[in-house]
Amino acid sequence: MTTPVRRGRTLRARLLAYITDATTRLQAAWRILTNAQTALLNALALIRSGRRAGNSAGIRAVTAVFQRSLAAFDRAAAAFAERWAARDLPLIYREGAWTMLDHADRPQDTFSWTQRHRDAITITSAQYYADLTRRIQEALRRARAFLRAAQDAARSANLDIEALRREHPLDTVIYANNSRHPADSWAHAAITWQAVTTANTAAARTALDELDCEWLEVRDGADCGWIEHNDPDRADRTLRTVQDALAHPSAHPGCVREFLPRLDLIGRTEIRSGALL
Repeated sequence: MTTPVRRGRTLRARLLAYITDATTRLQAAWRILTNAQTALLNALALIRSGRRAGNSAGIRAVTAVFQRSLAAFDRAAAAFAERWAARDLPLIYREGAWTMLDHADRPQDTFSWTQRHRDAITITSAQYYADLTRRIQEALRRARAFLRAAQDAARSANLDIEALRREHPLDTVIYANNSRHPADSWAHAAITWQAVTTANTAAARTALDELDCEWLEVRDGADCGWIEHNDPDRADRTLRTVQDALAHPSAHPGCVREFLPRLDLIGRTEIRSGALL
């Protein structure tokens, strides 16, 4: 008889390892872009000072270097997004499924990639790949706008290096409300959100399909709401249906939500989703 391998207690540590590695790789790709901007601005400052005569040939040369860096950023960021969606997220999904089985005292080898699991990770990976790709394309658009502004300023008598840096901060990303956030902190928040949501989706799907479990116990931050962080419907130490868990696997970036199976409640119909334990 095969002894079950206990993995549930280490899920957060395993997720942290994936998150740390992926965040580091994404931040490294972004630094290609920000380093290129700094190098271009420094080169234009030299041109303005007269040490490189400020001629059009010099501007063309530093422009070509920046454009090569844009291509390098595009390749590195795209490679990251492809690996994250195609390899890392499926592994994270499997970790979430294994952990749910461990909590139910089921051997880890009972998990298999059924069609429903494949469908779930395909949808999740495609969504998050598209999200990352849109962010990368937006960064490229902003970088090209910066380059055009820098070229125009370099050809005129109004070259203001600090104004270019201030008006085109490529080390930030723009959120839906037009607020700007450091690219490094965005990368960590985005990767954490995707990893936790993927793992919890797998846990809920496994509870439904492999365990025939209708109710899940929620462990979360004490102040975390169910749908979003400030939701007055608190999540921690509540019972939720599997369907509710699939709809809201996490509430916000940095969410520490985890689901536990309540096999003892199978068949109970009088419980209200959201009931406190």
